[in-house]
Amino acid sequence: MTADVFQQLYGFTPEGVWAAPGRVNLIGEHTDYNDGFVLPFALTRTTVAAASRRDDGVLRLHSSAEASGAPVELRLDDLRPGGTHGWTAYPAGIAWALRDAGHRITGADLHYDSTVPIGAGLSSSHALEVVTALALSDLFGLGLERWRLARLCQRAENVFVGAPTGIMDQTASACCTEGHALFLDTRDLSQRHIPLDLAAHGLRLLVIDTQVKHDHSEGGYGDRRRGCEEAAAALGVEALRDIAHDRLDEALARLDDENSRRLVRHVVTENHRVEQVVARLEAGDPRSVGPLLTAGHASLRDDFRVSCPELDLAVATALDTGALGARMTGGGFGGSAIALVEEEAAQKVSDALTAAFRAAGHRPPRIFTATPGPGAHRIS
Repeated sequence: MTADVFQQLYGFTPEGVWAAPGRVNLIGEHTDYNDGFVLPFALTRTTVAAASRRDDGVLRLHSSAEASGAPVELRLDDLRPGGTHGWTAYPAGIAWALRDAGHRITGADLHYDSTVPIGAGLSSSHALEVVTALALSDLFGLGLERWRLARLCQRAENVFVGAPTGIMDQTASACCTEGHALFLDTRDLSQRHIPLDLAAHGLRLLVIDTQVKHDHSEGGYGDRRRGCEEAAAALGVEALRDIAHDRLDEALARLDDENSRRLVRHVVTENHRVEQVVARLEAGDPRSVGPLLTAGHASLRDDFRVSCPELDLAVATALDTGALGARMTGGGFGGSAIALVEEEAAQKVSDALTAAFRAAGHRPPRIFTATPGPGAHRIS
């Protein structure tokens, strides 16, 4: 289908078709830009790109999600940080970052389709970046390792788009493997793939998209990141990752600012929760992960203060209906929550969530079961 639309748009068959997934972060929120630990997995929902090379310095971009039928045309030589806006800034930023790193990119035609919900905290923008990076790497024979693609995507987003994101989402989309969560150390990018077969234990992980939108390139996300950097400087460490969990109280006592103490407490305890979840999954005990998810939400709500009424309602309703654990996932200020539930309780929890949102006057949430899919790959 994507290749067919490409041919209709551009008048010829694409050289290839690629896919990159969105992601769910099981645990480890706002730790990636603090050099900490994260545990995401790839969704089976993907952004697909059909693409071909050009040799005239032109980048043509088209998305099935846009109302306009005409591709957006950009000149590579004109690309500058902050100079492109809207969804095209993400793929344009990838082309810019590749050229800025010394790679010879001479232009491309691309068409995108996506099943990753936009604005749901499931990394739709990073799927768009990663699929573009992989397509251009393959088309121009760059042979870039997946972790390098993730780094280039982060640079594109930080510098070109202007969003101060960490490295987790890009790495998850690029590097995850099917049936596994990715235990990632964001300092050195070392990875370990942790088996995550919840169905084998009679469990489901529900994703609850509140349909409240957010934008990481402005507002609270950047404020939290700056606050973490300032707290690390005040404590004399490179990043908050360097505060050991058993020295947390000592570190907090050295900070005069209550906001700094809240940020530090969340990051340090969240890193510890990631390590605990990994240990329990490796021990074959996913049910015991539930309370750690719930504790993570409390920390994000009370210390990091990135939750919102819809996310809190989703978590509370899921827990009240029997979920083993629940928390917001993603950067916050909207987006999605996750709930770990017994297989037989999944429909009951889903129905309760829909009823609770209706009673509160909110739009109904979109709810689906998430299973770990593959990372970015070439389809044809």
